[in-house]
Amino acid sequence: MTTYHFIGIKGTGMSSLAQILHDSGKKVQGSDVEKHFFTQEVLEAKNIEITPFSKDNIQEGLTVIAGNAFGDDHEEIEEAKKRGLPFYRYHEFLGDWLQQYTSIAVTGAHGKTSTTGLLAHVLSENYPTSYLIGDGTGRGHEQSQYFAFEACEYRRHFLEYHPDYAIMTNIDFDHPDYFSSVDDVFDAFQQMAKQVKKGIIACGDDEHLQHIQANVPVVYYGLADTNDFQAQNIQETDHGTTFDVFVRNNFYETFMIPQYGNHNVLNALSVIAICHYENMTPDQIKKLATFRGVKRRFSEKEWRDQILVDDYAHHPIEITATIDSARKKYRERPVVAIFQPHTFTRTKTFLNEFAESLEQADHVYLCDIFGSARENEGKLTIENLQELIPQSQVLQIDEVDQLKSYESGVLLFMGAGDIQKFQKAYEDLN
Repeated sequence: MTTYHFIGIKGTGMSSLAQILHDSGKKVQGSDVEKHFFTQEVLEAKNIEITPFSKDNIQEGLTVIAGNAFGDDHEEIEEAKKRGLPFYRYHEFLGDWLQQYTSIAVTGAHGKTSTTGLLAHVLSENYPTSYLIGDGTGRGHEQSQYFAFEACEYRRHFLEYHPDYAIMTNIDFDHPDYFSSVDDVFDAFQQMAKQVKKGIIACGDDEHLQHIQANVPVVYYGLADTNDFQAQNIQETDHGTTFDVFVRNNFYETFMIPQYGNHNVLNALSVIAICHYENMTPDQIKKLATFRGVKRRFSEKEWRDQILVDDYAHHPIEITATIDSARKKYRERPVVAIFQPHTFTRTKTFLNEFAESLEQADHVYLCDIFGSARENEGKLTIENLQELIPQSQVLQIDEVDQLKSYESGVLLFMGAGDIQKFQKAYEDLN
């Protein structure tokens, strides 16, 4: 039996894929740097062996899957190619693997992970389902009917996929280190749309998605009454959000989700649309109400009299959504944003937009930009952002005790780098 060897197994997508293959009865191992990542805990719980990088890991009989973060000059990749072993990049292998299921790709600039998690939850509650979520969660099932997976547009990797269905949450300009403009991003999504085999569920409130051309039906969802699936009467309660769904202007059903904010209603609406399209009943779809969320997306914990939230938000639209969720869930509490920008190119591109989104919090702390030194040619610093946000402060890791002063505050630790170390340092204060 072949053994699958993952180069960079601690990456979020890679660890998810490793779990799927393991759960499907395959033999799986992997290598990575020795630094601890949150993704490795579930791999270790499944007894998947993780070794430090070394060309000695590459032996005959392996099928090698390499993470996209590693170049062709990586010692293990070089050794695998020298030996002529079956070799795939992550997105290439995934493109082959998903063909054995009814596959549903979830793609978009924002909301991919939360929507994939919600879709995987509803499907799994009703059918044998495999899924791959970008928070490092993956599950395989030997009798799977469905395969729900997150499909990232970065470097056009999602063009390796030919799914049965695609959910498209939005099109926005991000990854400025690769895409040149929002038109360039749209072009990538347009190419992806042409590869979908059965149907596309797209957010009709997004003006870019209104122009998507496809060879299959495009079903639109959103808050505007021009959509095929529309949410109305959105109401926040102590337990979450309720809303009515109308299908082509006819009342369909009332649903509840345990999350807050219109972005979460839209995510749920996309899942309702695909499930309805696959002839699921309202009672089956109502499993939405028991979804507990995904890792690093408004992940909350009570800490003394405060609420600490860990969130992956790293784009202005996502920061706005996270602050909105906090305001709607905790109406009486002050909202404190602690933000670490991710990459110099993104920070430079969206400097003004970051300032506008962060100003929606009551108090703002900024952490040094997370990025590589070679990327920062323009000598951008966190102070460039601080200048645009009145009363904001730069926060160093040894100064986190000042966050104690916000009685009953909601502290939002936001970023895609290592912002968690600031939260950990804060929690470690006795």
